[in-house]
Amino acid sequence: MAALKGKALIAYLVVCVFWGSTYLAIKVGVTELPPFLFAGLRFFVAGFLLFVIARALGDPLPKRSDWRTLAIVGLMLLAGGNAFVVWSEQYIGSGIASIFVVTVAMWTALFDAIIPGGSSELNWRVIAGLALGFLGTLLLVGASPAEIIAADKRGPIALTIASASWSLGTVYAKRHPTTASPYMGAAFQMMVGGGAVAIVGTLLGEWASWHLSGRGIGAIAYLVVFGSILGYSAYSYALRHASATIVGTYAYVNPVIAVILGWLLLHEPVTGRTFVAMGMILVAVVWIQFSHKLRRSDGLRAAGPASPEPEVST
Repeated sequence: MAALKGKALIAYLVVCVFWGSTYLAIKVGVTELPPFLFAGLRFFVAGFLLFVIARALGDPLPKRSDWRTLAIVGLMLLAGGNAFVVWSEQYIGSGIASIFVVTVAMWTALFDAIIPGGSSELNWRVIAGLALGFLGTLLLVGASPAEIIAADKRGPIALTIASASWSLGTVYAKRHPTTASPYMGAAFQMMVGGGAVAIVGTLLGEWASWHLSGRGIGAIAYLVVFGSILGYSAYSYALRHASATIVGTYAYVNPVIAVILGWLLLHEPVTGRTFVAMGMILVAVVWIQFSHKLRRSDGLRAAGPASPEPEVST
């Protein structure tokens, strides 16, 4: 099914809310702790805890035939994706970083359309929605092209790699469904990806600068519970029940959530430009979903009065 509805819609909204609130926690954590150990241990701990919870609730272990797929997805999403986002925030502001992270939606739509086996199509409606969302994010953040060009290049390069890796992992997960439950699958992916990133941090000698503080512990705890156990599990669930292109639009909603939380909790100023930008972003998300519905309706009309297409359980 292409459109988000029911539990998949709830999972998508959980991703938008919780992942929209993690930027601050990552920024706090990376100023207190070395980046790769911080990212790797956060995911490994979260994966282990989720594994224990899933087993306690009766979820079976992943089948051996699913191990390879889960490991590849974990490495793409967490080692190639999130770890580089954490690393990049040493060299780039969160506002400029959010522009690059938003390109997850574009990379996902591109890979979803060009890699065989999917149901998405990079038609003019999807491209228009992606462009509107990107323009809305530029307006929301308020960063000029000159500011982006002047930024430390290590940040943008790392974020480009992260966005492409995360998107490719997302599409790969859609093309290679497993029989593992979303929660057991997410736990396995986090332990593999987090373990790999922690090994990288160890090889880089980051343990010498590992000194836990109250702020560091708070950042890890928040990211483990809300960013990883709840957020990543919800992402895995939503991805099983909707197209990768639609789920990828969470990247447009995250900056909106971040601005709203900053306004409510930190009393950060919100202007008319902010509301216009958020409106553009939300319209883009709805437009992209509507475009998928249109494509499915067009396909059904073209097929004629044949028997209904069987629903595939993912």
